[in-house]
Amino acid sequence: MVDRVLVTLDGAVQDPDAPLLSADDFGALRGDGVFETVLVREGKPCALELHLARLRRSAQVLDLPEPDLGQWRSAVEIAAKEWGAEQEGQLRLVLTRGRESAGPASRVTSGALSETPDSTAYVLVAPVPERVDKARTEGISVITLARGISVDLAQNAPWLLMGAKSLSYATNMSALRFAARQDADDVIFTSTEHRVLEGPRSTVVIQRDKQLLTPPAKHGVLPGITQRALFAEAERAGWSCEYKSFFVADLITADSVWMLGSITLAARVASLDGLRMSAPDCAPEISELVDRGVARNWRLADW
Repeated sequence: MVDRVLVTLDGAVQDPDAPLLSADDFGALRGDGVFETVLVREGKPCALELHLARLRRSAQVLDLPEPDLGQWRSAVEIAAKEWGAEQEGQLRLVLTRGRESAGPASRVTSGALSETPDSTAYVLVAPVPERVDKARTEGISVITLARGISVDLAQNAPWLLMGAKSLSYATNMSALRFAARQDADDVIFTSTEHRVLEGPRSTVVIQRDKQLLTPPAKHGVLPGITQRALFAEAERAGWSCEYKSFFVADLITADSVWMLGSITLAARVASLDGLRMSAPDCAPEISELVDRGVARNWRLADW
């Protein structure tokens, strides 16, 4: 059983302990790039096509070269097979603007932005973090933190890259460290209007009776892959699912609150800002809907 797998976009399996990223790579220097994180389960990448589509959208937002999804798909499948089916894996797709020494990061040609073709691209698989199993089975403690922005900012300032999964994650990681100092596991960001946004690495979903709600993408939140899979599966099972703005107070009055991510999948919020939140009778059903929704998006024909 391997502990890490590294595959470059040409399909070559690399030594994960050998240097790969150059010191002047824009991804390291400026966080100038995009990524996706995919769960590998039973040797298969979960919801791969949805992740590839989001990688492409994020690259477009950052004016990166158009990703060759066929190459990415092949590299992911090689990495997943090298990883094996014995344990779950955390698979990352990483695309940066490349090396600073390769030339200008971008230039304007005939009024359009032209990018350097020398991008850095690779797939890395590593074990799922230890926190994941506990989050799935016992739930998590969460605090709300102000992001300091309005829900209108994404539409008024598209250059801020809100809604794109970029490598610029310093603020998200800082929020998680702050939460840890408060003995909390995770964070729910809120807007200046006290509307719920998202977590540093997850999508927020609230449940009321047989209804599921999540904030709309127009608020600048990253469209969630796991949330999308849940909504599709829940609607098949007779649930009502809606993209709708809601406030922090709605978290407290909801029957349950969930943090959905590609690796953890479904983590129920067991406490919010110190307030204990009991599990509803339907909690096992919601977890099962997430598992089924993600499994439905496996590209089984290719395996």
